[in-house]
Amino acid sequence: MTGAKPRLRRSEVPAYMLETHGIPIALATLNKIATTGSGPEMQYAGRIPLYTPEALDAWAESRLSKPVRSTAGKVAA
Repeated sequence: MTGAKPRLRRSEVPAYMLETHGIPIALATLNKIATTGSGPEMQYAGRIPLYTPEALDAWAESRLSKPVRSTAGKVAA
């Protein structure tokens, strides 16, 4: 093992998203989207939700638009 943390607790996800992807997300938002199913894929260890970096990276990519050169290039989601 390289010393890398294999899974993150939900409380650690906001820092990971900001540091790794530059995407700010509040813990309260993660709690909410975990109930709707629109958040990142997770696994449970007992009652504790855990997230892999790979699942968080995939979710971050799915949230980002394609590169655009102007605001007119933004497509409504």
